[in-house]
Amino acid sequence: MSVAEVTATLAQVPNLLKLTTELKPRPMSTRDCFAARLESTVDKFPDRTAVIFEGKKLSWRELNEMANRYSGAFKGLGLKRGEAVSVFMENRIEFLATIVALNKLGVAAALINTNLTGRPLTHCMSITNSRMCIFGEERLEAVDGVRSQSDLAAIGDYLFVPDTGRSTCPSWARDLEEESRDEDSGNPPDTGRNTLGLTSFYIFTSGTTGLPKAAVLSNRRYLLATALSYKGGLLCDETDCIYLCLPLYHGTGLFLGVGASFLSGATMFVRRKFSASNFLSEVREHGATCFIYIGELCRYLLQTEKQPDDHRNPLATIMGNGLRPDVWHEFKQRFGIKRIAEFYGSSEGNVGFVNLLNKDCTVGTTSLPLALVKYDVDADEIVLDRKGHCIRVEKGEPGLLLGKITRATVFEGYTNEEATESKILRNVFKKGDAWFNTGDLMKTIDVGFALGMPHYQFVDRVGDTFRWKSENVSTNEVGEIINGHPQVALCNVYGVEVPSADGRAGMAALTLAEGERELDLENFSRYVNRELPPYARPVFLRVLSEMDTTGTFKLVKGDLRKQGYDLDQVRDDLYVMKPGKDTYEPLDKGFAGQIRDGKAGF
Repeated sequence: MSVAEVTATLAQVPNLLKLTTELKPRPMSTRDCFAARLESTVDKFPDRTAVIFEGKKLSWRELNEMANRYSGAFKGLGLKRGEAVSVFMENRIEFLATIVALNKLGVAAALINTNLTGRPLTHCMSITNSRMCIFGEERLEAVDGVRSQSDLAAIGDYLFVPDTGRSTCPSWARDLEEESRDEDSGNPPDTGRNTLGLTSFYIFTSGTTGLPKAAVLSNRRYLLATALSYKGGLLCDETDCIYLCLPLYHGTGLFLGVGASFLSGATMFVRRKFSASNFLSEVREHGATCFIYIGELCRYLLQTEKQPDDHRNPLATIMGNGLRPDVWHEFKQRFGIKRIAEFYGSSEGNVGFVNLLNKDCTVGTTSLPLALVKYDVDADEIVLDRKGHCIRVEKGEPGLLLGKITRATVFEGYTNEEATESKILRNVFKKGDAWFNTGDLMKTIDVGFALGMPHYQFVDRVGDTFRWKSENVSTNEVGEIINGHPQVALCNVYGVEVPSADGRAGMAALTLAEGERELDLENFSRYVNRELPPYARPVFLRVLSEMDTTGTFKLVKGDLRKQGYDLDQVRDDLYVMKPGKDTYEPLDKGFAGQIRDGKAGF
């Protein structure tokens, strides 16, 4: 243990003390919300730049006034505290103004993945009992394709938010800009009456079964997450600029980036979508000091052509999740990063970790009650002792992460009670206790001097969910949709490892319906592209003569997952959808070699 290491760790103590104050538990009846915090930021820094987007800049005053006009329009249309609204819009200024406006009124924003169409979109719009759908011009076609569905009969108004101007507001919708143009730009009185217990967002997450579930996020949890970001992770203030290119319907960008900006006054540089080629030039142009990442983006950046001055940029701190140990040091060195605040958490979960002490290759530590318990990955089940209780793992051994449910660590769950209960384990260590099952394997690691706080590292997902393209993919959901293709008799979906790519790529093993001799790849590809969002489309296909099941007819994944797409182990027909392509084609040894060498572009 070096003196420098001890000194660097002790230097974090003041920040930890500030964060402890911010995280002090408060009753859910306390009046507070993120819109109220933003109004305080406006009072402090009215003329500082709040957001930069596609050549346009708005000050904090201008962003707040825009949100106030929106809230006036929403209120005029009858929205009331405690109701929910579906928001279906790409990253842009209007998205930010919309979520602030809704929060001012105490209305929950159900943030829908902009990749969705058809049945999954209808499902997400309906399960939160949304009174209204606010959609961007860029998603007009997707909304028009589902609005006549009977499940959406409860939606009273569709609000169109102009974008490029290529499409005009349809006759069945209202134009939000026109509706809000003459509204009062002053702060509404409603904001001051909002409490921590009110739902601020519904964040959609893929569970282990069925279509996406809507995780409930209260004002309290949102403010806690943002406090962890700006006071514990980014350590930002009004002089900083946060580079944001992750989709803001996701918790990572929404909590760590937008929330940190709202509370600290830091400027947001917002991009619709990530661009590796433009990243460094934009960081330099706008003086971005912070970057919200997912591990996959970091890999993409490392694949760009290396320049000798890559480290000469204003970036100092990055915060996100999924930066794996194999690229951690390379990324940090190449781009001159001084602080990596890796975190672990989920929109619905009651346990999280943050790398507050700036240690390498760790998701950090936590003060929340948790347990790592033995899990049999091959059998896909928790290991129990003779009394039927879970068994804690030894130090350094991977185990299933459980978060203890207490008054202070509530599991807010989903809109569906059955889905909520399915994530709770009871009588884990003693009669009457309750724990949230994260579905993730974690382990403790040695990070040197760490003020006596254990540090953790993410290992993998377990069960019927895997992570790909920064999204959790439900194998059951994908399997159900593929089973709907007329040529398919039965489908078994699982995740397989791909070298130099984060997460696991989807692979579908399927049997053909009776009378079918060969899979029509063109037709099947069209079906998959139409019915599934990009991240959920299986990358690999394997056509089996028969499907292995257990005695209770549960699909067996173990051997299929182990064999993956290895041409030396698999004699069945194997197909792949290559990066940038939209049709499956036979997997040959040449491309299999590129995958093995990490050069396939996934």
